[in-house]
Amino acid sequence: MLGRTSFLTGRCRLQQCCFLSLPPRRPPELHRLHYPAGSGSWKLRAEQEAGQISSAQVDRILKANEYSLTLPRGPASHGVLGFHSNMLPSNLPCEDRQSSATCLAGRGGVLFGVFDGHAGLACAHAVSQRLFYYIAVAALPLRTLAELERAVEEERAVTPLLEWHKYPQDLSYPDGGVTSFHSLRNYWQERLETEEEEEDDNRMTSALVNAFHRLDYDLSVEAQVHLSLTSPRRVSLPGEGLSVTSPLRVALSGCTACVVHISNSVLHVANLGDSRAVLGVQEADGSWSAINLTNDHNAQNPEELQRILGAHPAEQRTVVRHDRLLGLLLPFRAFGDVRFKWSAEMLSRVYETRPDVLSAVSEAVRTMPPHYLTPPYLSAEPEITQHCVGPADKFLVLATDGLWELMHRQTVIQLVGDQLTGLQQQRPIIPGEGTTLGGLQRLLLERRGRVLSVLEDQNTATHLIRHALGDDGYGAVAPNRLAKMLSLPVDLARRYRDDITITIIHLNEI
Repeated sequence: MLGRTSFLTGRCRLQQCCFLSLPPRRPPELHRLHYPAGSGSWKLRAEQEAGQISSAQVDRILKANEYSLTLPRGPASHGVLGFHSNMLPSNLPCEDRQSSATCLAGRGGVLFGVFDGHAGLACAHAVSQRLFYYIAVAALPLRTLAELERAVEEERAVTPLLEWHKYPQDLSYPDGGVTSFHSLRNYWQERLETEEEEEDDNRMTSALVNAFHRLDYDLSVEAQVHLSLTSPRRVSLPGEGLSVTSPLRVALSGCTACVVHISNSVLHVANLGDSRAVLGVQEADGSWSAINLTNDHNAQNPEELQRILGAHPAEQRTVVRHDRLLGLLLPFRAFGDVRFKWSAEMLSRVYETRPDVLSAVSEAVRTMPPHYLTPPYLSAEPEITQHCVGPADKFLVLATDGLWELMHRQTVIQLVGDQLTGLQQQRPIIPGEGTTLGGLQRLLLERRGRVLSVLEDQNTATHLIRHALGDDGYGAVAPNRLAKMLSLPVDLARRYRDDITITIIHLNEI
């Protein structure tokens, strides 16, 4: 979204928002996001049609979007050793996004996030590009913000707020930079006008909550301004109604978010929706424990369900139907999704006067929700968890619900822990009393499969995806099952799995 201009000081450059981040760490050759089903080479399509896919092709698909980075040791890494990530699309286009960056100003820290879009990719893309800037601004001391404002006003170069760790496969869309920058600047100006400087032990918690609220508010306001300034029943600019960055398209779609900020070995997790953060803890005996740092915000969470019912006491029979908000939306908290937040009058105006916009969004959002009586129904209030990283805390898994629908958290942590330690190669097999020769052979085959899997994947996120799709029920990967899952055409793949996005953050040596 916002690039660097330590050498660009003209007003035109400022309006393009190119000055608040360092250039991303990006390999010289960039590749588009790889879609394993239906969009590969002619050879892959022929193999899929024939129901055949080679092991080499399986590896190419699984590893197409993987990425890893080792952070330099020292205070600047804030206790983070590095991270592995990967993304396997199911939707076309993929509706998941992921981000990582180092905060350069104020107290600093490292930020990671996974974003699961719905009703299109527009909101997830916008949030993945913009949220970290809001968090940085929300966490900065007021004196630093005042210096930033003076530099912008005087058209001077400014100290970057973020250094992005860009993924080679990050999709590049025009990001509406002018609008994004003006909204961000308005936010820090309001902080300067309304807040007083004070030391607060809970500053990071407050910063995360305020950043989530403010970005969601700005997405809504930008859509309303766009609606008021553009002509009804026509697209005001060529192709505008189809742009992934159109404010109305962003606001009508939605996304969940799971973000972690790590500074000096203290982590804060901000969760909105049903992505998850799970901590991998190595016990004294070498075993692994999975510690949830998030709660799902959906009907399966009794406290969340009661929150929704309590906020709409006159709509007990209609506010949650079939475990969905108004019978339509699975997560009870999300960015965007203004059709669950705006007044009925405002939504009616969109549906009655802007067919150009509605024709460009998902079919699921082209009609008013039923029983729309007492909005807002949907919240962008994140749930915050704070945790001090101890020596036994080895890694943190952030993932969208596409992973958690396929694997239990304990299985995830065990696989990552074993892959990192190579325990499969060292663990002796001790037959129990009554173990048959056939049972012992099965144990040996299981261990062989796990060892081969460890050797195949140097990236732990790839290792997880391989097991999630190819699990044979005994802890190993069934090659035929994995190949079939990766060979599914686009129209079938979504029936079996969602987009899967994983970031694994390494905290301590194992």
